[in-house]
Amino acid sequence: MRTYWDLCVGFARTGVTGYGGGPSTIPLIEYEAVKKYKWMTEEEFGESLALANTLPGPIATKMAAYVGYKIKGPLGAFVAIMAHIVPSLIGMLGLLGVLYTFKSSAVVKGMINGVAPVVGVMLAVMAYQFFQKGRQGLGSKWMIGMSLFSLCVIEFLNLHPGFVIILFLTSAFVWSTYKESGKTLFTRKQVMRSREEEL
Repeated sequence: MRTYWDLCVGFARTGVTGYGGGPSTIPLIEYEAVKKYKWMTEEEFGESLALANTLPGPIATKMAAYVGYKIKGPLGAFVAIMAHIVPSLIGMLGLLGVLYTFKSSAVVKGMINGVAPVVGVMLAVMAYQFFQKGRQGLGSKWMIGMSLFSLCVIEFLNLHPGFVIILFLTSAFVWSTYKESGKTLFTRKQVMRSREEEL
C-alpha cells in the first residue's frame, strides 16, 4: 500500500505543478521517479522517454503509465495516470471560470510570464542531460550532427517531430541489424577457420 500511496503523491505533484504542458512535466516526473523515490535509474528513464516519444498521445500520461506499470503492474499504471490527471482536472474545473474572467488581468499575465522562464530552464537542463547521454552513446560528432539535422528539418522545413523520430528509429534499426549480421558472419567465418585448422 505504501508504494501505491507514493505513486499517488508523486504523480499528483507532477500533475499539479506541471505548468506548460507535457514536455515541461517531464523534468518533474524524472525528479519523482529517479531522484526522490528511485523507481528507476537516469538511463532507464531516458530510454523509456525515448520509447514513449515514438507512441501517440500525451507524453506525461505515457510516462506515468510506464513508471506505474514498472512498479506495480497494470494497477500501478492506472493509479499513476489517475493521480497525474485528476488533481489538474479538478483544479481546471474549479478555476476555469475565474481564469476566464481575469484572463486579461495584468496580474494573471505577470504570473504566466514569471513562470515561463522556470519552465524554459527545466527543459534546457533536460535537453543538456539527454545531449550528454547521446554523446556518450554516439560520440560528440554524431550527436552534434544529428541535433543540427533535427533542428533544421523541424524548424526550417516544418517537418513534424514524429517523422524525425521515426526516421532516426528506422535508421538505428537498420544500422544495428547490419552490424549484428556482420558480427554473425564474422563469427561464422572464425568458426569455419578454426574447424579447418583443426582438420
